[in-house]
Amino acid sequence: MIFKEFGNKNKPVIIFLHGGGLSWWSLKSQIEVLKKDYFVVTPIIDGHGDDWNNTFISIRKSAELVIDYIEDNCNGKVFAICGFSIGAQIVVEIISKECDITENAVIESALVYPIKMITKLTIPMYNLCYGLIKKRWYAKLQAKVLNVPEELFEDYYKDSSRMTKESLINITKSNGEYSMPQTLWNTKAKTLILVGEKELQVMKNSAKLLHDTIKYSSLKVIEKSGHGEISLIHTDRYIELLQQLFENTTSLFVEN
Repeated sequence: MIFKEFGNKNKPVIIFLHGGGLSWWSLKSQIEVLKKDYFVVTPIIDGHGDDWNNTFISIRKSAELVIDYIEDNCNGKVFAICGFSIGAQIVVEIISKECDITENAVIESALVYPIKMITKLTIPMYNLCYGLIKKRWYAKLQAKVLNVPEELFEDYYKDSSRMTKESLINITKSNGEYSMPQTLWNTKAKTLILVGEKELQVMKNSAKLLHDTIKYSSLKVIEKSGHGEISLIHTDRYIELLQQLFENTTSLFVEN
């Protein structure tokens, strides 16, 4: 896992974990705004981007690597950890393992109900389709599904085309098999849970389960939005929501 760092190390630390198939570049807008007041860290999850040749193993392993970074570089605690999709699942895993590791957490579109069919189809699907990832037209289709902005397509195409089959399989299986750890209820993090109104019902059910489990949490369903639209496309609004979370001490975040 590669950790890219931006801003002044003496400022409060915010860690952003990107979604599957993406990399740190999907967070450029957030970095540009927040690096003035925070030390922004954007891990490149194993198997992605410039870390493409380091095979992705699991959500649990990725969480351990982030925890190790925080222990080694941030005295064991940060101001905020934010994640989208598989990055959000990694956030869930981190705050489940370490209840006091962050003051704030943002969980956007985290699947915590296992989908067995996905895992059964993963290996046959990639055996048939893996070669397509190097095709520009296929990358265009995938980028649209992932709500990757047009200006970031070249970054997406370059990185997605070099992802290994083993990482793709492990990412898809890990995502589809992930279930919410029972220890999540111990977290002390003030948490914002985001999900798009147009997302699959299982994603909305996951968001509700997370909200019901995390003591100090707020759930926001983003109107007319699909998977990742709020952070990838409407980044100004996303940053507003983060700032509201950071500034809020009582009204929204009361124990469930």
